[in-house]
Amino acid sequence: MRLSEDGFDLHLNSKNLPELRLSSSYSEMLHTYSKDKSQKKEMRECCTFCEAKNRFLPDGFIDAIKQRQNTLLLTMNAILEYQQEYFIDGDETKLKPMILKDVAEMTGLDISTVSRVANSKYVQTHFGIFPLKFFFSEGLQTDSGEEVSTREIKRILQDCIENEQNADP
Repeated sequence: MRLSEDGFDLHLNSKNLPELRLSSSYSEMLHTYSKDKSQKKEMRECCTFCEAKNRFLPDGFIDAIKQRQNTLLLTMNAILEYQQEYFIDGDETKLKPMILKDVAEMTGLDISTVSRVANSKYVQTHFGIFPLKFFFSEGLQTDSGEEVSTREIKRILQDCIENEQNADP
């Protein structure tokens, strides 16, 4: 992700991914066996496991990969929109409380899907690389009614402790 004059540029890093395509010989075989549905089904099941480069790749497998990429982009766009102030300069105090449910509602995805997307995924920003889970935190309401991230509260407490006098804490 990059910040430009036009806003944010969000894209997947796919430079190490091979281009997925349906083998022409596989397409031919499917066409040949199209009259015998049992053979077609068996061939499809067999070829599902041949995922190596230049091997047969069924349409469903390629579609599943594309769907996974779209879901990741949809989720990251929602996080970007929700935490826009933070993404401008990387100031953690600008992170709003955000839970999986917030992103699920924004994207129309199930909470479990958002959880799986956020697990073990990272985003590269102009101020560092962060796990997607970094952007999620609970919140507490102040006396004035403002919602504050628990991360902010922890930071304030940490500052207080670090600034205490060692002789008289």
